[in-house]
Amino acid sequence: MKKLILLVGFLLPFFSMAQTDRDSLRQENLVLDSLFIYEVENVKGEKPKVLHAEPLYIDLIRDLGARKGEKEWNVGMGMKAGRHYNEFEALVEYEWAPIDRLGFEIELPVTMYSQPLSMANSDVRKPSNRLESLKLATQWSFLVSEKHNTTLALGYIHEFELTDLDRMGREKAYQGNIYNPFFVAAKRWGRNYHTLIYTGPKFIQEFHHKGTYQVFEFNTNLHYMITGTRNFIGLEINKELNQGKLLTVMRPQMRLALAENLMVGIVSGIPINTEIQGLSSFVRIIYEPGFKTMH
Repeated sequence: MKKLILLVGFLLPFFSMAQTDRDSLRQENLVLDSLFIYEVENVKGEKPKVLHAEPLYIDLIRDLGARKGEKEWNVGMGMKAGRHYNEFEALVEYEWAPIDRLGFEIELPVTMYSQPLSMANSDVRKPSNRLESLKLATQWSFLVSEKHNTTLALGYIHEFELTDLDRMGREKAYQGNIYNPFFVAAKRWGRNYHTLIYTGPKFIQEFHHKGTYQVFEFNTNLHYMITGTRNFIGLEINKELNQGKLLTVMRPQMRLALAENLMVGIVSGIPINTEIQGLSSFVRIIYEPGFKTMH
């Protein structure tokens, strides 16, 4: 017993030092988080906003609570594996805020397809490559609550659907419309954890079909933002109700800041309905001209 007491007495200072180091690191992280959040949310002469981690695949139209003059370029590239062909997607989009809390976006999404040589003689033919649409969007943050770290927004996306690239010049380029109102609710829990809901219907009108049909989207997001940075890891869950069938894709993701105004987002797609679609990947490059913190 005496030896045990001596051993405990010998080790106790080391445990105390380790505990002190952990407490110091925890306090340092707390200060870093508080400073970074304050820098983003409280800019002299500007309306306050709440810092949120926003999804990378179905992204938003400018930041929630956007400030006048904010702008952003996005370039995205991705691939989806299919049973009979692979799908490659690319997009270029520009976002800007002409006034406080109101954002606009213009996007051009392109989809291309490839089919393995082993499928060349099959009955399944790959779709034609296409410039999917001209996409115009707006988003208004109608509630920004600093007290509750919450932002609510309404938005609308209008897509002018275009014809396949190999049919350009042989038929009308303008083939239909997609009407997509949506609602966003985002909340930060403490300093690091972020949740966000994005939901709304899509009304699809194709001129070669009579009437319209509806798809309903309900996307949920959970992210953890790394202390004192804009980097995060998280999970985006995209759910779509289409003709009575629920299609769900889990999208683990991460965002990494390469510079104060340049970030890259990496997304994996894991479908729940594997009989319809396969694994996918997506990369988004985000450039924000003029963004700068006080670091």
